[in-house]
Amino acid sequence: MGKLVEGVWHDVWYDTKSNDGKFVREDAGFRDWIENKPEAKFQPESSRYHLYVSLACPWAHRTLIFRKLKGLEPHIDVTVVCPDMMNEGWQMGLPEPLFGHMRLHQIYTQAKPDYTGRVTVPVLWDKKLNTIVSNESSEIIRMFNSAFNELTGNTDDYYPQADREMIDEWNAYIYPHVNNGVYRCGFATAQDAYEEAYHQLFASLDRLDEHLAKHRYLAGKSITEADWRLFTTLIRFDAVYVGHFKCNKKRIADYEHLNGYMKELYQVPGVSETTDFYHIKRHYYYSHTGINPTQVVPVGPDLDLESPHGRDELS
Repeated sequence: MGKLVEGVWHDVWYDTKSNDGKFVREDAGFRDWIENKPEAKFQPESSRYHLYVSLACPWAHRTLIFRKLKGLEPHIDVTVVCPDMMNEGWQMGLPEPLFGHMRLHQIYTQAKPDYTGRVTVPVLWDKKLNTIVSNESSEIIRMFNSAFNELTGNTDDYYPQADREMIDEWNAYIYPHVNNGVYRCGFATAQDAYEEAYHQLFASLDRLDEHLAKHRYLAGKSITEADWRLFTTLIRFDAVYVGHFKCNKKRIADYEHLNGYMKELYQVPGVSETTDFYHIKRHYYYSHTGINPTQVVPVGPDLDLESPHGRDELS
């Protein structure tokens, strides 16, 4: 893990000392939008955009799910980085197709030579203007949800107007306590910081399990953006976060309703194809040498994801 400072790469870990041992995530550096408007700088066009992702990363996983569900695979091509994130950060197994770069940070400086900030996935690249549109996953999935509808004819809506207030409330609750909460546990370098994140995480999982006992999905009567944003953390929880990030009070498999809910989302056609447990386990256990210095990657656990989810009764 590292960062760019005025376009120069530095292999530096997160600065937790200045935050009393707490992990604080930096904001994304590119925040433009693709809009289906005549005056928009970035228009929804087939083959114009390229997506850089890691199969290990839950934030990037969101974008792959939306790319799949919204029928965008023929229109937005993708480069998958290697699961190992060592010196110089994310790297390519082969030269990436647009410029022949071997490091993701080169894509950042291709767009902004003096860029300062973390080099993260996903990255949505515009081939026409040769720049990064966005590296903020929550906004990329919003673009994928609606901006390309006229191009694809796919009008499935995961951010419906009627449920937006509820979706936004769940997102605002789940992000700090669950999505980022597991990282706040795993990357904490002080006991108090870890325990604070740990208790917030499991109080939130308990609340979610109670909600899902009576509601099939988080917001409304169908799957929404809020569900997919939660799913990418849940699907990694038992394989990685329980052990590697010390989130070991309970597994998702121990939650009756969260477990069935996660399995239902995993079984949505196409979603399992976006989920790669080799990349997930290899990245976390091999790359985070400060947490796992031996770099030994566990063989287990055996995950029961294809059995009946039992959520139909809540239709």
